Amino acid sequence: MEGTMGKVLIVDDDKNICEVIKMYLENSGYTTRISNDGKNAQEVFQDFKPDLVLLDIMLPYLDGIDVLKWIRKENETPVIMLTAKGETFDKVLALELGADDYIVKPFEPKEMVARVKAVIRRYNVENNDKEVLEFDGLKIDINSYNVIYNSKEIKMPPKEFELVYFLAGNKNRVFTREQLLCEVWGYDYPGDSRTVDVHIKRLREKLEGGPNWNIETVWGVGYKFEVK
Repeated sequence: MEGTMGKVLIVDDDKNICEVIKMYLENSGYTTRISNDGKNAQEVFQDFKPDLVLLDIMLPYLDGIDVLKWIRKENETPVIMLTAKGETFDKVLALELGADDYIVKPFEPKEMVARVKAVIRRYNVENNDKEVLEFDGLKIDINSYNVIYNSKEIKMPPKEFELVYFLAGNKNRVFTREQLLCEVWGYDYPGDSRTVDVHIKRLREKLEGGPNWNIETVWGVGYKFEVK
């Protein structure tokens, strides 16, 4: 990492917003690069190799959703979507495609910095002593953010990984959606509990369960990682 906190790619066609974000992030110890359109963002991403991307939805040449899809094809770098208030934005779609969070403009710069810090902190593994969780046919290694299921590596965005790691690390305990938002997202998430449902759905598509374990819905309450 070049900065003390990490590298952030800012992608927005509003140059004034970019400069404000850049100023606040760099004052907080981050190294930044700016891109003002979707195609250029791809080039800068490959060259800069950021630790996080702040990605506007409405962009020239290639919109934010297409850039997000492109990033997720090969990379698990955290992405926070930026969207204008009143702008048509399907947050569930963005989360399903692998976005880690979203911020509605106009936003408080200090809140934006806090979100960036929280997402990067969750993504980076700071403690190499954390345990590897193993169940029948399933291995969850937080040291490498790696999931092996039935002898195959399963690619997951950071939030999906953290959700399954948290549930599996607290096996047979039931958590409400609100508890999971708090524990996994790490702050009072401004969205709604559908965020959790979307991530559980994606986890179940990738991890169908094993002979002695499964991701269970506890109706009227929430979810648990059940081990028999």
